[in-house]
Amino acid sequence: MNPEIIEHIKLRSLEIYDKVKEIREHIHQYPELSFQEHETMSFVCSQLDRIGIPYQKGVAGTGIVALIKGGHHLPDQECVALRADLDALPILEQNEVRYRSSRKGVMHACGHDVHTAILIGSAEILFELRDLLPSPVKLVFQPGEEKNPGGASLLIKEGVLENPSVREMYALHVYPEMDAGKVGFKGGMYMASCDEIYITIHGKGGHGAMPHACVDPIMIGANLLVELQQVVSRKCDPKIPCVLSFGHFEALGATNVIPEKAILKGTFRSMDEAWRKTAHDLIVAISESIIESHGGKAEIEISKGYPFLVNDEILTDEMRQKSTVILGEENVEELPIRLTAEDFSFYSQKVPVCFFRLGVRNEDQGITYGVHHPKFNIDPTALITGMRIMASTAFK
Repeated sequence: MNPEIIEHIKLRSLEIYDKVKEIREHIHQYPELSFQEHETMSFVCSQLDRIGIPYQKGVAGTGIVALIKGGHHLPDQECVALRADLDALPILEQNEVRYRSSRKGVMHACGHDVHTAILIGSAEILFELRDLLPSPVKLVFQPGEEKNPGGASLLIKEGVLENPSVREMYALHVYPEMDAGKVGFKGGMYMASCDEIYITIHGKGGHGAMPHACVDPIMIGANLLVELQQVVSRKCDPKIPCVLSFGHFEALGATNVIPEKAILKGTFRSMDEAWRKTAHDLIVAISESIIESHGGKAEIEISKGYPFLVNDEILTDEMRQKSTVILGEENVEELPIRLTAEDFSFYSQKVPVCFFRLGVRNEDQGITYGVHHPKFNIDPTALITGMRIMASTAFK
């Protein structure tokens, strides 16, 4: 990168920091759930109007797609795309801050307010540098990252990767495990696919003192949970990262009442598509076999979610090098693989991508809680780091 461009990005990220911090706090204060981000969409549009960037709103319902072009760019020239997500989570915030969520039970506990504010700030910097951009820059403000089928899949269907065609794509995500001021990268396979499992066991209810006259769905469910773990421990190649977890077991009986049914809900994660399909078949087959062998009836649904996320090795290496120049080698870390999931993975199946992590932790300020926690927060100076690295994606 041109040293003068680097210095401009560094300087402007400092100069607009207070403004971007206010943007983040406003979005945090008025969170909206997946595919309901109407006010957030309007607010982002108002910021793009202020900067002077043209956009299309209402994409996939509440998404926004904007384009920064310099005077020398050709009409059909390929572009670089930058993505932020807009939605919040159904969580009751416990932070006592001035910008605390004003909507009970809804909170930006995954940092999407941070991502959106950083992209707005980066867009302002890049718009100032538009005549120096080697390629146009497409800004993607995406709804519904937290909920199947994922806003990314809907935007792709609506042509977000076309007109102009996206050559490469970037996104960041807050990372509470890493100190503010740092970023992290992982080339190649990085995050897992994610599927939801719903199992209903229909038994025969009755008196707890007469279990012989019942078909106990609780006992069937307990056996099933143990047996299903063999899908991972005995059927999966140990070299394939894989997780099968159940977080919901509901059976509404009583101390002396065996209920009619039990409901299990879980998640399956993997980094191999062939094994993913095989595992789905095994989960269904084992569940039906166990439930029916105990006299129950099985109702099984596997909701196929996001695919695995793979970072392009070349783009990731370029970003690692640029970040080292901008932040210093001590502030650039190598990341391990994660079995969490992200719908940015849909883009990674279509175009080369780099999805990286932004440190937001500050132990001195008590900012240590993980994402999806009701006390999640960030060191706001991470916004500066985020703008610097996100803006740099547009330059080789």
